[in-house]
Order: sequence, then structure tokens, then C-alpha cells
Amino acid sequence: MFQPDYTPVAHSLAWSAAVAALPLLVMFVLLGGLKVRAPIAAAVGVLSAAIIAWLVYHMPVGQVADSALIGFTYGMFPIMWLVLNAIWIYNLTDETNYLDVLRRSMASISPDHRVQAVIVAFCFGALIEGLAGFGTPVAITSLMLVALGFKPMKAASVALVANTAPVAFASLGIPIVALAGVTGLPLDDLGAMVGRQTPLLACLVPFILIFMVDGRTGLKRAWPVAAMGGGVYAVVQFLCSNFVSVELTDIFGSIIAAGSIVALLRVWRPKAPVVGEEATPDQELSRVATPSGPSPVDGSNASVLTADRASDMRQQVSDSRRDKIVAYAPYVIVTVIFTLSMWKPVTTLLKHGGTSFPWPGLHVANAAHKASPLTVFKLDFLTSAGTLLLITGLLSMLVLRASPRQAVRAYVRAAMQLRAAALTVGFVLALAYLLNLSGETTTLGLWIAGAGGLLGVFSPIIGWLGVTVTGSDTSSNSLFGPLQVSAANAAHLNPILLAAANSSGGVIGKMLSPQSLVIATAAVQMKGKEGDLFRAVFKWSMLLLALMCALVYLQSTSWLGWMVVDG
Repeated sequence: MFQPDYTPVAHSLAWSAAVAALPLLVMFVLLGGLKVRAPIAAAVGVLSAAIIAWLVYHMPVGQVADSALIGFTYGMFPIMWLVLNAIWIYNLTDETNYLDVLRRSMASISPDHRVQAVIVAFCFGALIEGLAGFGTPVAITSLMLVALGFKPMKAASVALVANTAPVAFASLGIPIVALAGVTGLPLDDLGAMVGRQTPLLACLVPFILIFMVDGRTGLKRAWPVAAMGGGVYAVVQFLCSNFVSVELTDIFGSIIAAGSIVALLRVWRPKAPVVGEEATPDQELSRVATPSGPSPVDGSNASVLTADRASDMRQQVSDSRRDKIVAYAPYVIVTVIFTLSMWKPVTTLLKHGGTSFPWPGLHVANAAHKASPLTVFKLDFLTSAGTLLLITGLLSMLVLRASPRQAVRAYVRAAMQLRAAALTVGFVLALAYLLNLSGETTTLGLWIAGAGGLLGVFSPIIGWLGVTVTGSDTSSNSLFGPLQVSAANAAHLNPILLAAANSSGGVIGKMLSPQSLVIATAAVQMKGKEGDLFRAVFKWSMLLLALMCALVYLQSTSWLGWMVVDG
């Protein structure tokens, strides 16, 4: 069994960390700086990590190959299996023409892209995150934003930035459950502490989304939407995680926040709605009909209603209540299916449809000198989010009245859209597994953990690094949770604080994870644009990470120490 040495370079943690960081540095420079296509950048990252694992960490060649292979396989299942079925559901609504009904219905709530960014990407995305997680909200909300008239790059970047605060409580609290499991700390205490950190993100993210859509002018005109959505979500997130249920935090927060925005729009609407360069007819009609909006003859913003467009708008009136219900049905079914899947009797039943087995030839020990759980491949087919989405799609076929031919055509189209993305996701997960099993990721974490009294600053960075590499807050918590607790005890800090900071800081790295970037670009059909998307969201990740580091540091001192859960 291979036992990683976490200080293989001159027995120095600093030098070892510098070498361990090279594969990530190489990949991000290629992806974000040199604009190399994602599959190539990820493949070079894997090659770099493999060479370092073999020559520096002295991992046997066979183990190096097996580590990359299990990661690549995990990228296909469950990750790409999930994305494939999520896009299939979207394509089904397109094939049956209910996508237009859905777009018109959402636009009728507000034609304003600033409002739609908050309702769809932030609120609806949080609901999907709370139920499914693992890339599903990014795939679905980016597709919905494109259907509402957002340009693909804008839709993908907005969906990524929105997918932050809810990630800590994803899939009915699985990241917190995993954190409690690996640290031995009480689940309720960890959930409560995370609920005293991530509301900061919830308050700020809607403002960022509006700024991304319409800059400073948008903030001046539409800030009440951000304040209402983010503020309500933050309050519900705090109350639910501290006093009700960790598992239901995202679900309650998203539904109540969306309802509060709809209520606000009944008495107030932003001035000069932003509907994009290529507005849909219903958005144009709303723009003309909105007293506070621009006149239909106002210079460059003029909206000329041609006969064809007027006909389209008359068609909007014919969208019956039944049509709207059917258009929303797939997403209602998603909610019901994932909720039922978490019900204990159903969960127990579904677990019989899966298996797990040690990966052949892969024998790696963790820091505790026990077999690493990463060497076990879990083929949980029935409990997989992708399988649940497949069931959702089959039920949606009945509701949408899609013929078998339409369904097959939609599925084939989804598979064709994901050809390049599948390769990239496979390489990214191969890199993540190789870094973790060789010990390179742990070396980086140990180096950062050596900050002592400044751990309050660096602990969110450790979580951020883990999610950036693995694309999963659950994986980051499983990997670095025990490390955070050990470092906290050595530095005489509250272990609940630093363990929670690992999860809260990790959610900010989600938008930069190559896995998330590939899912977003694949969903909106921007193959090869992962580097552009990385640059579009990088500054927001850095801003939010800096604020989280400041918050956790202050919580580790007497300034905000009163906020810390005393386990």
C-alpha cells in the first residue's frame, strides 16, 4: 500500500507545497491566461500531476495510472450522467415548444434581465442546489437564462456566481453531513456555524448579479430586488440552519426569497428594464407598456413592433393556464422526485440499486494509515442525481406529450452537445483524484494550515482550494475537515469555527472549478470558451473570498467571537 509523504522535497513543507501547486498553476495559466482549450489544459494538468506524483512523491507508476483512471471514470459517472440528463430535460421542452411558453411566463413576472438574474439564477438555482447539487443548478439555470434572452456567456457567468451561498447546504445538507462525519463534531453545531457565515454571501451575491447584467446604473435602479432577495434568503438561511433544519435550509430560503421578490414586484418595478439586445416580443411589449421604461421611439432603445412580432405577442395571450402548468411541470417533477429520494423509506429502497468496490490495483493509505476512501468506486445508480433526472425526463415526456421520436432526438442532441465537455470533465476529475491520492493536495492544505493565529484568514482559503480542485464542497469537507480541526486544536481556536469556514470558503471556489466551468459552457454550447468564462468570474471569487476570510478572522477574535457556536 502506498503511503504518501507530505514533505517529499527536502523534508520541507514549503518547498513541497510549491511543487505540489505546479499542476494547478499550469492548468489555470493555460486555461485563463493563454486561452488554451479546456480539454488540453486539463490534460496537461494531469500529465504534470502524474510526473510529480511519480518522481517527487514516489508513487508507483501503476498507482498513478489507476488514480487518474478512477477519477476519469467518476467524471463520466455520476458527473456527466447528471449533466446529460439535465440537458435532455431542457431539450424536451424545446422539442415540444413548451420552452417558449416557459420563457414567456417567466418574462411576464418581469421582462427585466436584472430581476430574472436574481429570481432564476439565485432563487431557483438555490432550490435546485438544495435538492440535487453537483452541477445541476448551473446547467439548468444557465439554459433558462439563455431562453430568456441572455447571451450565452452572460448566462453562464451569472449562473456560476449565483451558485455560491446555497452550495454549503446542497443536496439536503450533504456537505455539512459529510463534514460532521469526518470531524466527529455535532451536525447541528456545524450547520449553525455555517449559517452564521454564508448569509454574508447571500446578501451580496444578488447585488453582484445585477451589476453583471447592467453595471452601476443597474444597481441604482434595481437594488431593491437584490436587497429583498438576498436579505430574505440570508435571514431564512440563518434561522433555518440554527433553529429548524440543516437539510431544508436551501429549500426554505429559495422559496421564501422568490416569493418576497414576486410580492415586491406587485408594488414596485425597476426603471428602464434591461431586456437585452435581442428582446423577445413579450419583453418588448412589456417595455412599451411600462410607464417608467423608455419610449418606443427613444433613439437606440427604440422597439419597432413589426406585424410578425405583434402576431407573436398575440400568441402570448393564448398561452393558457394549462400550457403554463405543463411548461413548469418538469421542474416541479424535479423538486418532487429529489424530495422523495431523501425520504428515508425511499432512500433505503434506492440504495439496493447500487454497489461499491475497491478500484483494482489501487492501494493508497491516508494520513491515518488506513485505506483511502477515494480508492473505492461507488456505482450508486438509483440514488445518482443523474438517474433521478432521467426518471424526471421520462415523467416529463408524459406531461409534455413528447413522442418517443422527439425524446430520442432530444437525447441524441444532448449527447452531441456534450462530446467535448465529457472529455474535459474526465481529465479534470482525473487531476483531482491524482492530486488527492498522491498527497499533493494534502501538502498544500498542511502548508496553509501552518499559519497559526492567522488560521482564521487561511481556513476559508483551504476550503476554497479544495472546491476549486474537486468541484465539490462535500469532497473538500471530507478532505480538509479533519485537517481544519487538528489545526484549530493546535492553535487553540474553536474547531467548529474552522471546520465551518472550510465549507463556507469552499462554496466560493465553486465558480472557478474547471468542472463547473465545463458544465456551464457545455450547457450554453460555448465549447472552448472555458478560459473566457474563468476570467469573467475570477474577480468575483476573489472578492467574496477576501470578505469571507475577513469575517472568519474577526470571528476568531474578540471582535466577532460572540457569533461562534460554542460546541
